[in-house]
Amino acid sequence: MSQAYVHGYDPRENTRLLDQAETLAELIHADSVFPAKSRILEAGCGVGAQTLTLAPKNPESHFTSIDINGDSVCEAERKAAAAGIGNVEFLKADIFDAPFKPESFDHALLCFVLEHLPRPLEALSAVKRLIRPGGGITVIEGDHGSAYFHPDSDFAKKAIACQVALQARAGGDANIGRRLYPLLSAAGFESVRVSPRMVYADASRPGLVEGFTKKTFTAMIEGVRNAAVSGGLSAERDFDRGIRDLYRTAEKDGVFCYTFFKATAVKG
Repeated sequence: MSQAYVHGYDPRENTRLLDQAETLAELIHADSVFPAKSRILEAGCGVGAQTLTLAPKNPESHFTSIDINGDSVCEAERKAAAAGIGNVEFLKADIFDAPFKPESFDHALLCFVLEHLPRPLEALSAVKRLIRPGGGITVIEGDHGSAYFHPDSDFAKKAIACQVALQARAGGDANIGRRLYPLLSAAGFESVRVSPRMVYADASRPGLVEGFTKKTFTAMIEGVRNAAVSGGLSAERDFDRGIRDLYRTAEKDGVFCYTFFKATAVKG
């Protein structure tokens, strides 16, 4: 799927993904409701962070959730079983070579997947073949270019830029949210609609400050510190200053904003 998953597969990253999914569940998935008895392909399920929200929200639908990393699939399966979720089948599989017959699904869902792929258009085309005519697709991505905050900090911006650069080196695009409309259109989908979903966190929204500013976004940037320093993208003290400044935005007078993009489309 890509040269490397820039965030890594360690337990800390698994926890961050789950924190992110829980914090953003209402913002991103309030309208992720599918017709009863839908056959849904979740491509790139990772450790099941999104599955834990989506499957219970659609109890009369059946999910097939795949990921290329076998350990992640096992973790997703374990978490779903622990939560008593029974309408999901997990499978280790590659988006580009999934073992399903054409037109096997009513809907496909890709959440925070395309950003890691060197060939996102090809991935969408591969998934499209698996959707029945008239079926749909939902794609959700972030865009690091949409991050802004108070107090402002050049060091924080440069730390974020390190993560963007590392993801690009791995073949991905951390700013792919802005590209969803042209990508889905180029893949031949119809009725493409993109909905921006902004996270706005200040002291009046402590849940978002803790769950997103600290545990999701800043934790994500902090997680690439060693790779950024060893890769020559930043000096240690500069990167550490950037992380401190990001945490500073979570204080009582701080503000943090970030935009996700949710796209839906139809296979004609």
